[in-house]
Amino acid sequence: MKEFDSEIRSVVCERGVLEYCLTRKDVKNINLRIKSDGQISVSAKPEVSVKYIDDFVYRKQEYIYRNQHKYRLNLKEQSSSIKRYVSGESVEILGKCLRLKVREGEKDGVWTDGVFVFLCVKEKEDFGKREKLFSDWMRKMQEETFGEICGEVYKRFKKYDILYPKLKIKDMMSQWGSCQPRRGIITLNSRLIEAPRHCIEYVILHEFVHFICPNHSKKFYGYMTMMMPDWEDRKSELEECW
Repeated sequence: MKEFDSEIRSVVCERGVLEYCLTRKDVKNINLRIKSDGQISVSAKPEVSVKYIDDFVYRKQEYIYRNQHKYRLNLKEQSSSIKRYVSGESVEILGKCLRLKVREGEKDGVWTDGVFVFLCVKEKEDFGKREKLFSDWMRKMQEETFGEICGEVYKRFKKYDILYPKLKIKDMMSQWGSCQPRRGIITLNSRLIEAPRHCIEYVILHEFVHFICPNHSKKFYGYMTMMMPDWEDRKSELEECW
């Protein structure tokens, strides 16, 4: 079967923006597939208009969300079965691979020296306690890091009369982030904390630009290039990590 070029397209749906990879092929019908990592793949004949395909994805949004949610649950089950919160496990934070060291002490706590993440608990055998301590610490780091970067990026957008958005952090299967311009909300993938800081800056800037341009038009990418000339390099680096 002859295959043509592919492109990434975006559709504004009820719960945010859905991005999908469109590949032109000599196929009879429009084919939509949700990959195991939640990414959306669509194939269609070259003569089918992109507007018709975008509308097709919009009509299928509930099917897409439902399947992405299913894959997300499966991923959580797999990851929870792997994580034991014991010494020697790796922890990805801001582009660095740190090692976990579990210690028994008089006071519960988590901290890092840039090489190790120390998890101190009163009872080393209490898995639930180790898990909660680590999860709470990671959540605080996400909130502080993402919030700090949002504050820095926002300075570039004040002149556009954009109100400082509400920042949400959640587990996301196929997106690094999303934006709801009318509601003034930016949502970031909790796993972004694993990426280098400059990659996080790219994602946050991307979402801020949506307050000016809600779609991925030529104007949108013009703003991206003006404000972050190397955004494509940062995006590519992030894609390699994920």
